[in-house]
Amino acid sequence: MSLLNKLFSAKGGSASGGKKTAEKKSTTKISAKTEKTAKLLTSDVKKTEAKNKPIDFKPGSVLFSPLATEKAMSGQSLNKYIFKVAHSANKIEVAKTVGKNYNVKVISVNIVNIPRKIRRVGKTLGFKSGYKKAVVTLAKGQNIDIK
Repeated sequence: MSLLNKLFSAKGGSASGGKKTAEKKSTTKISAKTEKTAKLLTSDVKKTEAKNKPIDFKPGSVLFSPLATEKAMSGQSLNKYIFKVAHSANKIEVAKTVGKNYNVKVISVNIVNIPRKIRRVGKTLGFKSGYKKAVVTLAKGQNIDIK
């Protein structure tokens, strides 16, 4: 019968009368306290996330990933870093995004379109997809830690 009482009490008619209202008040007090503590905890978490925010390479963003080839690593001694970027990205967008994400001053950006290449596996002919590469030059004394 308790199941039927719950159904009827949700519609407005309750068999127990004042007991339900007392329970509701106590749960609202508890929930208000938990909401306050949850807000405090989330604000602390947001502050720490803002400080140690990892770089997010999403498909919708300008930067896709840093390139870690032998040639790219040798360019780091000259403050030149190479990134794979979106096909629609231009030099200004790349410079702003790198400067904002890594907190560095970008001096120049050079962009290269790498064409797709034909690859063969047995009889099957296919393509290795092309991409857009950006060479970003930073100011003296600044660097990016690419892992």
